[in-house]
Amino acid sequence: MQTLIVMAVVFLFQTVLQPFQLVYHTLFVLGPTFPVRPWSLVTSIYSHAGLSHLLGNALVLVPVGLAVESFTSRIRYHAFFVLTGAIAGLTEVVLTGHGVLGASAAIFALLGYLVAGNPVSGSVLDSFDLGRRAQLAIFAALAVVVTFATGAPGVALIAHFAGFLLGLVGGRLGVLGTTEPRRRTEVTNRPPGY
Repeated sequence: MQTLIVMAVVFLFQTVLQPFQLVYHTLFVLGPTFPVRPWSLVTSIYSHAGLSHLLGNALVLVPVGLAVESFTSRIRYHAFFVLTGAIAGLTEVVLTGHGVLGASAAIFALLGYLVAGNPVSGSVLDSFDLGRRAQLAIFAALAVVVTFATGAPGVALIAHFAGFLLGLVGGRLGVLGTTEPRRRTEVTNRPPGY
């Protein structure tokens, strides 16, 4: 939910700054421009090209993000979201030369984590006794299929592919911890014994 709030706040800033194109692109778009704008590695993840782009990402983020958030810490969740989003966005920029913005690559990483990081996937992959290269090849093939199945004109396909692949690898390695939901404790103001 924190991610949704950040995305909404950034979108408000984007809306206000939209008339000032130079400022807008400098702050929010990760692009192949020089000098390098390191902040755009982060701001571009939370930025969106319009309200429909924001809402589309938010609709996917809610179930996927809540699922991942339920079994890891906030710090790990946000670090994974930003790191995978930044790497995927940078991959798109380097390979295509086009600027990017949006949370979809980071959301694809969360989805990939859920696919490869669950006990069922782990059991299936372990039963085949595949080496790391074979597993990576399977993950890459799966990322290609998912990317093209969800692709549309104007979509950063390379960023989606990279995000999903990073999520699959991260899930297989368990970088966010266990996939078992953590227990939520109830906090009350009642004295002991009630």
